[in-house]
Amino acid sequence: MIRIEGQPILTAAEMRAAEERAAPTPDAMYALMERAGGSVADTVRRLAAGAEVLILCGPGNNGGDGYVAATALAGAGHPVRIAATGEPLTHSARRARAAWSGPVGRLDRAAPAPILVDALFGTGLTCPLDEAFAKPLHALARAARLRIAVDLPSGVATDDGAVPSAPFRFDLTLALGALKPSHLLQPAARYMGEVRVLDIGVPTPSAATALARPVLPEPGPDSHKFTRGLVLVIAGAMPGAAALAAEAAAHAGAGYVLLIDGGSAGPHAIVRRPWSPDALDDARVGAVVVGPGLGRDGQARDRFAVAFGSQHPLVIDGDALGLLALDYVRPAPTILTPHAGEFDRLFGAGEGGKIARARAAARRSDAVVVFKGADTVIAAPDGRVIVGTSPSYWLSTAGTGDVLAGACGAMLASGLESFTAAAAAVWLHGEAARRLGPAFLADDLAGALSAARS
Repeated sequence: MIRIEGQPILTAAEMRAAEERAAPTPDAMYALMERAGGSVADTVRRLAAGAEVLILCGPGNNGGDGYVAATALAGAGHPVRIAATGEPLTHSARRARAAWSGPVGRLDRAAPAPILVDALFGTGLTCPLDEAFAKPLHALARAARLRIAVDLPSGVATDDGAVPSAPFRFDLTLALGALKPSHLLQPAARYMGEVRVLDIGVPTPSAATALARPVLPEPGPDSHKFTRGLVLVIAGAMPGAAALAAEAAAHAGAGYVLLIDGGSAGPHAIVRRPWSPDALDDARVGAVVVGPGLGRDGQARDRFAVAFGSQHPLVIDGDALGLLALDYVRPAPTILTPHAGEFDRLFGAGEGGKIARARAAARRSDAVVVFKGADTVIAAPDGRVIVGTSPSYWLSTAGTGDVLAGACGAMLASGLESFTAAAAAVWLHGEAARRLGPAFLADDLAGALSAARS
């Protein structure tokens, strides 16, 4: 089993194409199924600790993987039963069924077992799960002590995180060959339990990957405050939000943080100056953060116009997103950090999953887009995508977005390319939240960024 961090993400169509390239003949495709099912069996056997396994097999290749897994388990002397929805329909699945020498029970009459393996439908499902299948699946899952899904829990759409019918919450999901979008996108992701990837011998290159720990910039013996990065944060109607972003930038690693018109509260290490039209003229500025608490009045518009028109790398968050006009493109690196409501107001509600929408938004704005949420998606204009993993749901509190904006500013000012900087900030933000545990304040989160770097 492979941890998901840094692993490629493929849609159902992309995965099918990858399998067809790797296995262009029926015999090769069946050999691929044998590898997948064998890997499932190896994993199940290690986790089952000798307990009986019930494998539920559907009519397609996911069911074929289940038949292969059952055959391998039985061959190793492990107690295993199969219950199926009916006869297999694909060439490889029929071969796998023929290789299984034991009985095949009916799904709706199956007795429970301590270990349940769901190989009913996997990838490609786009419609609700038939009640004739959903009802016994849920009953058998409730009765099991360990529930394992092959590729995806039945009832989950593959590509957009949708759940056409309510799945059961599994303990472990084994992604075959590569991650699929719904392993990470909500609401589907909440039904996966732990997700691990099984290598089935298929090359799976992809422009989309799961977030992994980044290589964070570190100071060296010749570093000083300006080489580490000067972050300038512009305050407005609610200066506390900008002060929070400034503190986050400092704790994320910036060497110098300048807060414009942000009041006097907060760490003394943060330099404070009043607003002036030439506030951004310092060539040493490595990144500007605008938007946290900025407001939407005339003053906010004037300050945003100065920031947007500068040649500095820019993080646009919060209120500033409401002032952004998409028909103007900046030549300097730009990161947008909208939550779902801000994203819809800026780019429209649109169709498709979060990955596709974030990609389209990045192309349209010619900026890196950090589409925030429990399933944060980071997209670059060139089509690269990184999807966040294992978020802390305690991040759903006021001010945490301001902290992320400050962290993005610190990573940009350090000299990282904008897409890499955004991904590093998202990882650092999530790691700080994980270390804090439950019920923290955004102020705690800003401070915790320092420890998260260790």
